[in-house]
Amino acid sequence: MMALLILGGFEFVGFEVTSEVSFGGAQKLAVHQLIGGTRVIDVMGRDDSDVTWSGIFSGSDAGDRARALDAMRVAGEPLSLTWDEFCYTVLIENLDMNFCNPWWIPYRIACKVVVDQAQGVLAYLPILSDAILGDLTSAAAYCDVSGALAATSVSDSLNQGSANYTSASVALADASHSIDANIQAAQASLNSTNLTTLVSASGSLAQLCAARGYVERSINNLDGAGT
Repeated sequence: MMALLILGGFEFVGFEVTSEVSFGGAQKLAVHQLIGGTRVIDVMGRDDSDVTWSGIFSGSDAGDRARALDAMRVAGEPLSLTWDEFCYTVLIENLDMNFCNPWWIPYRIACKVVVDQAQGVLAYLPILSDAILGDLTSAAAYCDVSGALAATSVSDSLNQGSANYTSASVALADASHSIDANIQAAQASLNSTNLTTLVSASGSLAQLCAARGYVERSINNLDGAGT
């Protein structure tokens, strides 16, 4: 039997939820294909799939309940979504309903994940801080990210709305733009006919792509801390 499913203040009952809810997602990867077949793969973080399920509004109040759920879609407000031990903040992205008769209205819904509340956001902040500093330390082995390291090491840098959060965000963006500029320069050098230049550029490109992955993951983690 399907566990109790509640979206916002709307509790699904009876035929309104089938035996399963689909959820999960992917790991975002940035794959850089280098000369000679070498790959540099940057791990960018979680990419949650939509939470989806389907059911049937049935009985004398089927139309009223279908309209109530559709009104929640139209409002476009963040909603809590809970079942069993799972808890998310979501937005209704898509709601398809098929009117068969006044007492039988099948539907299918897709909710976009905003936050996975079961992860414990507040408890996760220290872990995020360690992850950001660890990634930037790794990036520093390949290029200069001292400004970003200094800005994200300051207390309160993970609290959205604080001056330190803004400074950290700007410093990370500057580091990313600098690395991108250096990547473009290295790519341009790959057109050289000089073997020494070509080998040097290829090595630099691999290192810069690795650094970029660490910095971009730091940016994603900082954004996640600010939600």
